Amino acid sequence: MLSSASHGAFPASDPGFAALPVPDVLASADGLVSRIRLCFGLSRDTFDAEVQPLLQRYAGYVHLLPATADNYFSSPAGLLNLGLEVAFYSLQGTDAHIFSGRSTISARRQLEPRWRLATFIGGLCCELHRVLSHLIVTDEAGGEWPQFLVPLGDWLASRSATRYFVRWRPNATESRGLGVFALPLVIPGATLQYLAQDNSIIVPHLLSSISGQPVYRDHNVLDALVRRSLALVVDRNLQANADRYGVPQFGSHLERYLVDAMRRLASGSPSWFPNREKSRAWLGSDGLFLLWPQAAHDVQALLEADQLAGIPKAPETMLDLLLEAGVFVQQPDGASTWFVLPPELKTAAEAVKLASPAILLNGVTPPAEPLTISLVCPPGAMRTTQKTPATAPAPAPVPPPGTQFSLLDATDVATSPAARTSPPPASQTPAPPSAVVADLAVQSPPPPPSPPPSPSQAAAPTLKLNAPMRLNPAVRDALAAIVSTLNGPGSAAAAAPVAAGLFVPLAELERRGVQPALAGRALADVGLLVHAGRDGPATVTADFRGEPTIGLVVAPACIDGFDPAAFEPAAHEEP
Repeated sequence: MLSSASHGAFPASDPGFAALPVPDVLASADGLVSRIRLCFGLSRDTFDAEVQPLLQRYAGYVHLLPATADNYFSSPAGLLNLGLEVAFYSLQGTDAHIFSGRSTISARRQLEPRWRLATFIGGLCCELHRVLSHLIVTDEAGGEWPQFLVPLGDWLASRSATRYFVRWRPNATESRGLGVFALPLVIPGATLQYLAQDNSIIVPHLLSSISGQPVYRDHNVLDALVRRSLALVVDRNLQANADRYGVPQFGSHLERYLVDAMRRLASGSPSWFPNREKSRAWLGSDGLFLLWPQAAHDVQALLEADQLAGIPKAPETMLDLLLEAGVFVQQPDGASTWFVLPPELKTAAEAVKLASPAILLNGVTPPAEPLTISLVCPPGAMRTTQKTPATAPAPAPVPPPGTQFSLLDATDVATSPAARTSPPPASQTPAPPSAVVADLAVQSPPPPPSPPPSPSQAAAPTLKLNAPMRLNPAVRDALAAIVSTLNGPGSAAAAAPVAAGLFVPLAELERRGVQPALAGRALADVGLLVHAGRDGPATVTADFRGEPTIGLVVAPACIDGFDPAAFEPAAHEEP
């Protein structure tokens, strides 16, 4: 317990922490320990022999230390209670998961208890790194605890200390990898050896979870359970103590989840590999950028699938958290977002800039090759693709000074008949090729008006998806790509009009990484799915490219410029 004052070198306002015996420290959490024993399903004797020593060693290492200075679990024994609660919920989560799913039944029977114990240890030690990076502990004589060498309880006993004091390091950064160095002081080597028997995956997954290093080639179920439990426990503590401690720092613990989600997307989602068509990420000579808020919707969908508590819903909140954490950087004028013009876009897009490309791309294979161009551009900049015809009768006049060129094809100009036979007048000097191929057309003079086309020459309408923002981002992107194929030749169309709307084959959705069941639910949620019958299934069968094909019918109201009468009947819907 805390005393009312402390004498000596420390002021009375810092009473410090009592150097209690370790059994007394652990006794303060008897209720939670009892719940852990019931969750393990072990007899009292077996629990006391196999699990209780782990709890005593953990209590001996963290003693009465708070988890944070003024945020979640900031009271005495905060780190002890945080570890025990996360360990309990992580262990509880193992009941709904199958580990080693590719192994035989007999092998799973042998490995299952080891997986459960490893998951419990992962939750127990998930915040050990804070002891090594965020605080300094001293006793009454001013001696400093060597936290890499000995547990706090043993050090206090060896110095016959009655109280100890905590000083928080200013501007400490989260270094989860340090937790691995404290692990031998909490978990005996014999326990790790038991976990490693008859397998080569449990201990690596445990260390990956504690250190915060993802396993890119294998799904780490253990870490997923620990991350979900930690988010739940921290969120509940912040909500419970909001009135008692003033204004808690909601969301300050979510940086790791947001960064982890972006890394998982960068390593596993084709739409996040930099510089690909329709990619969220673009790597240029001036850094790595993520299109925003499209990338935020992907992160939110991934974390919602993980069922993490307290994850921000708004891209603006997510942006503020990552800017404050130093993951994203602002513009020199203080603006939170940037504008970029990747090669495949015609107009500038809003984006965020990462402080370092390694935050997202470290360990991702194959490595991304940066573009040789600068991506940053002014807001509203447009890329022009108009080319000068090869049969132009004369070179274009030189624009007045200060005017930038549109994007031209220098080869066409240089090889045109007029350029080969007629030299330019002496008063006109051709522009150098570097100016001719300039990317941006900010101040180009408008071209002369062209006569209106005849009805027979009128261009077909440009079709574009205009779905509600609440539609699942992955489904929206896939449908947008499918709708855009209708603007090209008929042989390239990935969908076809029917009487009720636009028929989208299920195979086209799967080709773009969207499961048909997810697409059907997402469209139904926003009222854009046209059912075949009132009580019938969501799918219909239609004649698509001469073959009976199963697909979904999307309501035409979400497609700008869509008129079934303007198309030849490419699909026939079966009744």
